[in-house]
Amino acid sequence: QVQLVESGGGLVQPGGSLRLSCAASRTIFSINVMGWYRQAPGKQRELVAHIGRGGSTNYADSVKGRFTISRDNAKNTVHLQMNSLKPEDTAVYYCYAEYLSTGYWGQGTQVTVSS
Repeated sequence: QVQLVESGGGLVQPGGSLRLSCAASRTIFSINVMGWYRQAPGKQRELVAHIGRGGSTNYADSVKGRFTISRDNAKNTVHLQMNSLKPEDTAVYYCYAEYLSTGYWGQGTQVTVSS
């Protein structure tokens, strides 16, 4: 099993930045894919970004050029650097890990972009 704990959410003004972190309970060398999803009120959960074990990345079109996902293997942590935030980025952000063909989710962290 994998436990995931997110941190770094909060309230930020449009155009601002936030950095989300997701700490995994086991070495992320053993985790095939880690990523971030988000769910806004009344909407389905959607992919934000994925990073593979080898470092390959995939982003939703809506965040390309603004968000960056990265892995810190020494700390078993994945980060999501979010720049140029927009009100439409407001959502609960969930960390995701795929380990031995099973998906695991964190508890979520709220990101609110508002003036």
